[in-house]
Amino acid sequence: MRLVRLAALLAALTLPGAGLASETKLKLLNFADLQGWAEDDHQAALDAFLTTCPDLSAPDWQAICAIAADQKNARTFFELFFSPVLIEDGEAALFTGYFEPELRGALTPDDRFRYPLYRMPEEAKHQPWLSRADIETSGALAGRGLEIAWVDDPVELFFLQIQGSGRIRLPDGQVLRVGYGGKNGHDYRSVGQELVRRGVYAAHQVSAQVIKNWVRRNPIAGTQLLHHNPSYVFFRIVTSVSPEDGPVGAMNRSVTAGRSIAVDPKYTPLGAPVWIEKGGADPIHRLMVAQDTGSAIKGAQRADIFMGTGDTAGRAAGRLRDPGRMVVLLPIQRAYAMLPEDTL
Repeated sequence: MRLVRLAALLAALTLPGAGLASETKLKLLNFADLQGWAEDDHQAALDAFLTTCPDLSAPDWQAICAIAADQKNARTFFELFFSPVLIEDGEAALFTGYFEPELRGALTPDDRFRYPLYRMPEEAKHQPWLSRADIETSGALAGRGLEIAWVDDPVELFFLQIQGSGRIRLPDGQVLRVGYGGKNGHDYRSVGQELVRRGVYAAHQVSAQVIKNWVRRNPIAGTQLLHHNPSYVFFRIVTSVSPEDGPVGAMNRSVTAGRSIAVDPKYTPLGAPVWIEKGGADPIHRLMVAQDTGSAIKGAQRADIFMGTGDTAGRAAGRLRDPGRMVVLLPIQRAYAMLPEDTL
């Protein structure tokens, strides 16, 4: 998953407006401008906000976090201490979804569990290293004690690498959580876009499930398709959170299904509440919290919504690709300090 560490990301956000591009437009809104604001479950948003509050280092955030846990009325808290700010960079808003996969696996290989998850080898730190195809065909990692676990489905393993983290359900019912442990230094290439380029599907037909089904129906061509993406992700065992909690996001805290989003920290401070107005077939008007990042999440109006763990969440995430609007809630003084003087 998106495991860029917090310290570097917050460093550019300790000053109001730091790091924003010159073409960025900011507009101060009122809470009355947020569609559906009054109907939301603000306490659920506050609970998610509190999980990462302790990690916010700027003084204005610290002051808010010091009193957040004692609030009796969550909606009043947000309205009293924050201002809604619409941040735009000229690109249309886009909401997608992500999830935590759960794969079937074992700690030792057998006829069923044959596909390993690897820790990062030392030589892969000198990048770029071997491509996905090279790793999987050369046996460069086999038999070196780098295996964390073995799973029963190479296609699901491929998508686990795209997500970057997940859970492995062992035969005895126990759960092993794994997280992003590094990569081989090659850029990600979309296998969905490659299927479109080849004329196999139109762009609107492609989803994670469609890709999985096609690869399974075409095992030889499917393996070649997966090798189109040279990027290869290594894993680590995650013990810092309970398997019952959400996966660890970019702030080293568990993310919350339906309340956590991945954002571009160039525009949206990690840890900030964000009001989402997602259109499409299943509209969402909800207060969420920016607690994760992603290499494909770029832009002021770009967000990836965490949908939860398992197949149901995966199907929901795969269908989600909608327009809308996102509004960042910032401490009042910070919000006003970011605005150009001629807008005040």
